[in-house]
Amino acid sequence: MKDSSMAVKSILVVEDEPAICEICLKVLRGEGYEVDLVVNGKLAEAKLRQREYDLIIIDIRTPVMNGKELYQFIVDDVPVMADRIIFTTGDVMGGSLQPFIERAKRPFLPKPFTPGDLRKIVKETLEG
Repeated sequence: MKDSSMAVKSILVVEDEPAICEICLKVLRGEGYEVDLVVNGKLAEAKLRQREYDLIIIDIRTPVMNGKELYQFIVDDVPVMADRIIFTTGDVMGGSLQPFIERAKRPFLPKPFTPGDLRKIVKETLEG
């Protein structure tokens, strides 16, 4: 019987900035994760209808469907994944962002971030 703790973890990255996409792919694949990348929430929604992920990294500001809208879809339609989310954005914390992050009670990784920051928050969230 295969040990499920040894199974490769899957991560969906929702990010529209090419440089951040490249960092996420390089770092996460380098850590042994299976990574799917989409550039907006609408494409993420389609992926989430097809399969379950161990973790979802969501940029709050993406075109077509933003991270807040995607989070609401997850809460409503695939709630089992609602506690597997890390939010990221380059926006200054404030306005409607701060209350949203506090309500969601999910980890937040501000941009720009280092590969070490990404590794740390992913590991902590997956182990949490």
